[in-house]
Amino acid sequence: MRTRLVTVLLAVIAAIMAIPAAAAADAPGGESLFGQIRVPGGERDEGVEGIDISVSQGDEEIGTATTDSRGEWEVEVPDAGDYRVVLDTATIPEEYELLERPAGAERDVTVRDGQPFAVVYRLAPPGEGAVEESPSASASEDEDDDAGGSGGEGEEAGEEGVIDAPAVSSGASFGERAVQLAVAGVIFGLIIAISSVGLSLIFGTTKMINFAHGDMVTFGAVVAMMFSTMTVFSSLHEVVENVPVLNLVANPLILATAVAVIGGGLLGLLLERFLWRPLRRRHVALIQMFIVTIGVSLILRHALLIVFGASRSKYEQFRIQEPIDLGPFSITPRDLGILVIAVVVLVAVASMLQFTRIGKAMRAVADNRDLAESSGIDVNRVTLYVWGMGGALSALGGVLLGLNQTVYWQMGFHLLLLMFAGVILGGLGTAYGAMVGGLAIGLIAQLSTLWFSPQLMNAWALAIMIVVLLVRPQGILGRRERVG
Repeated sequence: MRTRLVTVLLAVIAAIMAIPAAAAADAPGGESLFGQIRVPGGERDEGVEGIDISVSQGDEEIGTATTDSRGEWEVEVPDAGDYRVVLDTATIPEEYELLERPAGAERDVTVRDGQPFAVVYRLAPPGEGAVEESPSASASEDEDDDAGGSGGEGEEAGEEGVIDAPAVSSGASFGERAVQLAVAGVIFGLIIAISSVGLSLIFGTTKMINFAHGDMVTFGAVVAMMFSTMTVFSSLHEVVENVPVLNLVANPLILATAVAVIGGGLLGLLLERFLWRPLRRRHVALIQMFIVTIGVSLILRHALLIVFGASRSKYEQFRIQEPIDLGPFSITPRDLGILVIAVVVLVAVASMLQFTRIGKAMRAVADNRDLAESSGIDVNRVTLYVWGMGGALSALGGVLLGLNQTVYWQMGFHLLLLMFAGVILGGLGTAYGAMVGGLAIGLIAQLSTLWFSPQLMNAWALAIMIVVLLVRPQGILGRRERVG
């Protein structure tokens, strides 16, 4: 009977996992080249109109576009591949000239399957920029929300790896590509680590697998997106715009992120207090509670779909940025911020677990719940704190993920499999294992695109996890336990 129940459960999970994959496979492609040419030093809506851009592949011209009143342009391409983008410098107004960096009016770019590709052109007042005629790799960013021009479900026609392989110039050497992908892998891994620390601690303290954790990640990203566009936050930022420190703190996205983290923590607390604790008191079996987490996941995910819609969006202030060259690799200010924030947060979490009273109690309950309870630790209170911290960290991970890619209603669900992989690889039930495992999964996924298609990046990450578990079943930082 138990074997049949487990078989049915696995079939249900497989079906749930297959539904979004099938939807993505049936959705139309979203390959295109796009960008925005803005007034130097102006606001986001201040674009330069009337600049012509052409796209070609070999000797064949694919299409042309002219910037609109917001400076935006887009050319759809037939499929993935290498293209040349050329800006007609004769159409640039006399009061501007093209900046030398990103280099030149001609760009050789590589478009991935199902993904739009941003090409950055920047203008400057006369005398402050120079056009470089030789073709060069474009300064590019991740896909935009509506770049393909398709609405609704069509916008989800990308890879389900959540964070795609970063755009690397087709002319870059193997070493340059490896370094750039390693940086992207570290960022990817840190996002997975932040998002999955709570997942690992929840399993350690309650032995319950929380299938809704991915949708808690989406919750944080969506809440931050909605609050970052609120007029009150923008007005507050305008008031303190000239005050250096307050200008940074009162940034609409930072304020919205704070709201999202608090909201994620409250969501975790409410779920534990009014759902999971009553179920545990009624001695509901773990397999039944796992099925309940699937139900909570579906409810939360589709509630976000109703509130937020099916479209993809980017945080308004961080759509297109010029990369900063740091020797062998380049990184955008946005990704550099993600890297710094993630490292600081993970160090803070590790310090809390290692040196504070509640942190030691969390580790004790995760190691042995019964022994911790017999030692005088209030297990219910510790579990409540774990759920609160897990919810807050998952929400922060969602915001960072939305910054690195796009915000959409299934983003956390698509990340969930990699979060589980990181937790299992690092060692179930340990926060440090989730950090190490998440970083390893991110690096493997991105570096695999040096040799294989980006569509296989998650498959290689999971394959490496299986190989490691064959050698060390308890995971990297896990410990052997007697079973039976």
